[in-house]
Parts: sequence; C-alpha cells; structure tokens
Amino acid sequence: MGTPELARASLERLLATPAFAIVGVVTQPDRPKGRDLKLAAPPVKTAALAAGKPLLQPAKARSSEFLAELAALEPDLIAVAAYGQILPPAILELPRFGCLNVHTSLLPKYRGAAPIQWAILNGESETGVTIMKMDAGLDTGPTLARTTTPILAGDDAATLHDRLAGLGADLLVRTIREWVVGALSPVPQPAEGASLAPKIKKADGLLDWGASALSLWNRVRGLAPWPGAFTVLPAPPAPRIVKVWEAKVDQTTGPAGQIIEADPGGILVGCGEASLRILTVQLEGGKRLTARQFLAGHPVRPGTVLG
Repeated sequence: MGTPELARASLERLLATPAFAIVGVVTQPDRPKGRDLKLAAPPVKTAALAAGKPLLQPAKARSSEFLAELAALEPDLIAVAAYGQILPPAILELPRFGCLNVHTSLLPKYRGAAPIQWAILNGESETGVTIMKMDAGLDTGPTLARTTTPILAGDDAATLHDRLAGLGADLLVRTIREWVVGALSPVPQPAEGASLAPKIKKADGLLDWGASALSLWNRVRGLAPWPGAFTVLPAPPAPRIVKVWEAKVDQTTGPAGQIIEADPGGILVGCGEASLRILTVQLEGGKRLTARQFLAGHPVRPGTVLG
C-alpha cells in the first residue's frame, strides 16, 4: 500500500525479490495534476500495472467494499509506504504478520506526513528510515529495524527523499525476511524524543528575513522542490514573488530583508543573524535562473527590502 515515488521504490524492490509473492497493490485514486488538471496516475499504480499486479484504488480505505476486496486477497503481510490514508483496525488486524510501515525518520522523531522536510528545516545532521509494525496511532507502533544516513550540506528534500527511498526499500526487504521467521522482536517506541512532522503548506515557504541565515538556508533546502522557499520583491507595477532555489550562508551583516549586494556572485540579503547569498532564483511563472542571469534582466539595487 503506497502512493508516491517513495512507495514505488519499495514496491519495485519487493517485486524484484523472488521470495515474495505480491498478491495485490493498493494506492490512492488518480488525481488532477498540472495546469490543465488532467488526471494523473500515482507512481505506485504505474509500477503495479507494468508488473501486471491486481490494483485497488479505493477513495476511502475504510469502505466496506474495499475491506472485502482486500480480505479476498488473503495477504499474509501488508507493506505500507506513504499511502496517504489512516488505516482502520480492520486492515491492521487482517494479515497474520501485520502491517509494516516504511517511515522516513528515526522514530519517535518526526511522526507524521513530512519527516524529510522537517528534518532539514530543523537543521538535523542525521536522519534515516524506520520499519514499524503499525498500530492505530500516528506512527506510534513498535519498531522492527532502522537505518541511518547523514544529511549533507548539498542535500535538499528531493535528494534526501531519493536516498531514503532506496534505503527504505532495502531495509523493508531485509526486515520482512527476518520478521516472518521470528528473528525480530518489536521494540516499543520511547515517549522521550517524540516529535511531529506536520504536512507542509505552501505558506511555509515564505522566508522570514528576521530569522537567522542558517535557518533560512535550511528552509530553502528543506522545501525544494515543493512548495519552494520564496520572498517578495518590490517591483512596479506590483510586487513579484521570487522562489529561491539555491543559497548559502554568508557572515556579512546588514538590516534584515535588505539587499546588501547584487552582483553576478549572488544577491546578498541581510538576516536576523548573518546574511543569505541567493544563487539561483525563479520569478513566478518564469524559468529558473542563476543570480547573474536574473540580474541581467531584472536589475536589483542594494538597499531594496524584500518582503
């Protein structure tokens, strides 16, 4: 059971493992996507159809019709990765080996929808994947296995996602093998150190220049590619939203939100602590540009205050 690219990585690894028989795949319904709002298949659906596996796309995981269809598959174990709906007890209790979840954090840290983004936003130096036996709570079930990875300075949410997707797929396969033969014992999560990683909203991308340059740099990295960190550039006849794709911390000081320098080396903006050198930007509706390219068509003067 899963929906996005993260889940497809786990499904494809399970499909490639001869010891496992995949009796069915469950994913979310097709959703409108893009400017034309055409229905788009979830990545897990694409992988399931390519493998010729039975596919279920219930609007609600709690519907009696879906529960009957799922029970008819008689699964011994259900692997779950970023499915996108809360599973009712009827599903959790269905397979004899339970439901195992691939969660992209070191539980109990970052329970919830956006653990990858919040790990970067909060400046963590390390994260990982936990395989958990699901219970009725929000990522509160006992853990079976975990693996760690450093969060590198060059990471953003996209690169970290891809690395964790691969690590999670490998760990899931190993964990299932050991779990079904009784080689693993569930370990209850400690209450100490638990934290939440709520769903990211578009408004989370707004850069607050009163914050430290380090925290803003983490926001740029943690929210790429969606929703992206952004600021507001005062420009006649109306202010323009500018997405910041790449930046780095600079120790120069200046008034928060005020452009200190604007040259081919970047757009240097004062912060609550130190400053942020913006290297790659994108005007709303435009293309991604280096600072040099952007300034060639949109001259910005030092002293301009960003919103």
